[in-house]
Amino acid sequence: MTDTTALDSTGSAGDALQNGSLTRVELTWIAEKIEFWIRFGSADREQILDRRRRVLWFRPGAIFAFVRWASNDFGTIISRLDIVHAVAPGQACQTLPFVRPGGDILLTMQGWPSVEQVLQMIDAVERLGIDPETVSPDHWRHVHHRMTAGQEPRAYTLDLHCAYLLRKRVRP
Repeated sequence: MTDTTALDSTGSAGDALQNGSLTRVELTWIAEKIEFWIRFGSADREQILDRRRRVLWFRPGAIFAFVRWASNDFGTIISRLDIVHAVAPGQACQTLPFVRPGGDILLTMQGWPSVEQVLQMIDAVERLGIDPETVSPDHWRHVHHRMTAGQEPRAYTLDLHCAYLLRKRVRP
């Protein structure tokens, strides 16, 4: 078993893990059967369990995209993408399979056409030179609501990103 650890500001990565303040995400990769992966997001800690399984931990406030795809002999049985905001201990959260304790789900899409559309939106954000995990959580909620209503979401722009960063700076 391999274990890679990122240290927190106090120099102790284990402290945050021990007190349960990190969000745990279980990933599995069995080619063409079960493929769970993180599309974006900076994990604080990673533990490789074996060739096919690993666990990532995210700090409170981290935003990450969790993609799940699985198939059987008859075809795809699940295609799902969730953009999740990791929460602090004691904060209200929504449960999500393979994510413990859960998180604030900013966006959830099911079915490959919808998942692919969100993946293309993430690619478009990256082409602007913006890290998707720094995008305004309100934008991911907007994308979720518009797509759920069958409408085209507005594109994320550099102006929207700058406005979000300025709002974040002046927020108490």
